Amino acid sequence: MATRVKICGITTWDDARLSIDLGASALGFNFYPPSPRSISPAEAWSIIRRLPPFVEAVGVFVNWPPLVVDAMARAVRLGAVQLHGAESPREVAELARKRRVIKAVTVKRGFRPASLRKYRAADAILLDGFARGLHGGTGRTLDWSLARSTRRYARIILAGGLTPENIADAIRAAEPYAVDVASGVEARPGRKDPAKLRALFAAVESARP
Repeated sequence: MATRVKICGITTWDDARLSIDLGASALGFNFYPPSPRSISPAEAWSIIRRLPPFVEAVGVFVNWPPLVVDAMARAVRLGAVQLHGAESPREVAELARKRRVIKAVTVKRGFRPASLRKYRAADAILLDGFARGLHGGTGRTLDWSLARSTRRYARIILAGGLTPENIADAIRAAEPYAVDVASGVEARPGRKDPAKLRALFAAVESARP
């Protein structure tokens, strides 16, 4: 099956539309205010309400209480929520009873794939590169062979420093369920580069067996 692609950090309808036209399965909307890719609920809804069928809107949250995440998801009609903070397994499980949950995990020195078992309530695990003080959008790659070894524990979404130049190698090495790309296709934080988006999807296509 072809690797699914999520384009994250969407802030405009033009970027959303091009990503969809090129084949994105999901779009990410960042509700973490310190991020240069953050978006307000009203701005996100103005884009989400125009999404066609079968394209998922995913909200990115950092350390929000589960009840507030659920309320936001309901308000702007998110298909899934992505938790990028220090959310506990209990909080993940609480949200997973109501929503499809992606739990982001930073891969740094000493990472053990078996540690993902504690998030078994999540629908998928997003593996991201490590950069001190950042919650996603780090632009740092991780060990793709290590990512491949985690597939026994969870459905894996690969993130971290993915670009048109390395995405095909990453897919072949990690064989993830999906890939998540933000900074690697930007003209500047929060705005996508059309040429980079086109190159990314062409590279993803080339990685097919």
